[in-house]
Amino acid sequence: MLTQVLWRFRIVFSKGAELKYISHLDLVRAWQRTLRRADVALAHSQGFSPHPKMFFASALPVGVTGRSEMLDVLLERSIQAYELAARLKTQLPCGMRVVSVAEIALAAPVLPAQVVAAEYEAEVAAATSSEDVQSRLDQLLVAVCLPRRLQRDGKIRDYDLRPLVQRLWLAGRRGDAYVIAMRLQADAHGTGRPDEVLSALGFAGQVRAIERTRLLLLTNGVAAPSHPR
Repeated sequence: MLTQVLWRFRIVFSKGAELKYISHLDLVRAWQRTLRRADVALAHSQGFSPHPKMFFASALPVGVTGRSEMLDVLLERSIQAYELAARLKTQLPCGMRVVSVAEIALAAPVLPAQVVAAEYEAEVAAATSSEDVQSRLDQLLVAVCLPRRLQRDGKIRDYDLRPLVQRLWLAGRRGDAYVIAMRLQADAHGTGRPDEVLSALGFAGQVRAIERTRLLLLTNGVAAPSHPR
C-alpha cells in the first residue's frame, strides 16, 4: 500500500460579530463548504465513514468573537500558501476573514495539543470609575481560590477558577465601556471561561462583547502567540 503524500497548512482567521452565535459544529461545516468551493484537495481519513482532515486549535464559545483563530488542514495536492489564501478569501462567508496562511511541517504536533492559553478582551459597560474596576481585578488576583459552579447538560461541576486565570488587566476604554483583558489557561488540565471571570468580578450583567484575541501555543517548550499583535 502506497504512503499518501500530504501537505499541511495552518490558517489563521477571524470570526466576527456576524457569526458569533453559531456553534462550533456550524463553524466546522462552514469551513468544509469554503474549502470545497475553493476547489482545495482536502484529505480525508480512511475507513467506512471518512471525514476531512482538518483540526481546529480550540472551539470558540458561542457568543464570543475571535481575532486569531487557527485551523490546520491536510491537502492531497500541493499549493502555494498565497494561492490557498486567495482562493479562501473569495469563498468565506460574511463575518470570517483570512489573517494568514502558512505551510507547516507534516510531523508537527497536532494543533489542539499545542494550545496552552487564550487571551480575551471584554467590553464592560460599568457605571463606575477605572479605580473601582482595577480594584476588582486586584482582589481577584490576590484571591487564594475562586469556587465556581458550572452546570452543563444537566450536570453540576464545582471547580476553582483562580488557577485558570494567568493574567488579568484593565486594557483601557472603548467608548463608554471598559476593556478588561485576560489570559486564561486552555489545555488538557483545565480551561478558563471568560464569562466566569467576568461573573466573579461582578460584571455578569454588564458585558457588551467578548473577543478571543489570540491563542498561545507551546512551541519548543515556550508559549508563543498564534499571531502577533
